[in-house]
Amino acid sequence: MIKRRDAMAREIRERMRDGAGSVEILHVFAKEDLRGRARLFARLKLGAGSSIGYHVHDREEEVFYILSGKGKVTEEEGKSSDVGPGDAVLTGNGGGHSIENTGSESLELLAVILPF
Repeated sequence: MIKRRDAMAREIRERMRDGAGSVEILHVFAKEDLRGRARLFARLKLGAGSSIGYHVHDREEEVFYILSGKGKVTEEEGKSSDVGPGDAVLTGNGGGHSIENTGSESLELLAVILPF
């Protein structure tokens, strides 16, 4: 199956999970497109100063794969790490995280949520 970019649903979320600014979500594949248990398969774009607020993943895991830009991921207990292109983040099984764009250009990442 090939899904063309113009067939992918796009949405803008303001203050996503009580974060700052807006996040553009390009739903590469919708949940109903996939036979596996993925809940989300999307490309996220956070403009300068934008973030996704801290949230927990219970009985699922989320993978962030950073495509471009600079960011900071905060995990449980306030532990923060800088991330950039080629870095990957795995959060799940009751763990939580947030991500913010710390650069002057967009932070773009692939996000996949897998329930278990």
